[in-house]
Amino acid sequence: MENQSLKNNPSENQIILIDKPAGISSFGVVAKVRRKLKEEFDHKVKVGHTGTLDPFATGLLILLTGKMTKKSNEFLKLDKVYEATLKLGFTSTTGDPEGEITKYTTTKTENQPPQLEDIESVINSFLGKIEQTPPKFSAIKINGKRAYKLARENKDFEIPSRTIEIYDIEILDYNYPELKIRTHVSSGTYIRTLAEDIGKKLSTGAYLTSLRRLKIGDYDLKNAEKLVQ
Repeated sequence: MENQSLKNNPSENQIILIDKPAGISSFGVVAKVRRKLKEEFDHKVKVGHTGTLDPFATGLLILLTGKMTKKSNEFLKLDKVYEATLKLGFTSTTGDPEGEITKYTTTKTENQPPQLEDIESVINSFLGKIEQTPPKFSAIKINGKRAYKLARENKDFEIPSRTIEIYDIEILDYNYPELKIRTHVSSGTYIRTLAEDIGKKLSTGAYLTSLRRLKIGDYDLKNAEKLVQ
């Protein structure tokens, strides 16, 4: 599907595809686009996103403006495609580079990286419908408060697991400790959690060092606009 350009589309009711860079939150992207539209139309325009990307993550972010924001739930239900790089042998308190990184300790003999066939076997075990527990450092609301805020306050709480579906996982490259994959998943899937679960099954631990969203439903990153920082 073609992107509707900020420059070329005069309508206030748009679907805007953004290639989000690292280092900015999804809310930060929304704020930038909102300011840009205010300059174009000389008044405030409603802008919302259809599913966040963590600050360290990059790639496709769909924004809706004006009356299109009413359709946000339709976009939230779409499946997604990601490319991700996992670092084996370590864990992170947040599942990504922003957390506290710790070397993984195991009862297995150290300095024996998993073989490619072992990784393929573990990855294949995640295909299909599975139960996944979202990370505590997430935007999920617990009793009206964001989970990541509770986690930062060191509050004790549990997040219920949910059924998600992994349609496909492909190994793109493996050079221990780095494992690069491409995965096609249902809405509601946390790739940080998938990485951690893969690390647990491999008995190596793992966290994400990079994450890039390539597709949301039929919307493709190749049609997205670069965000001007």
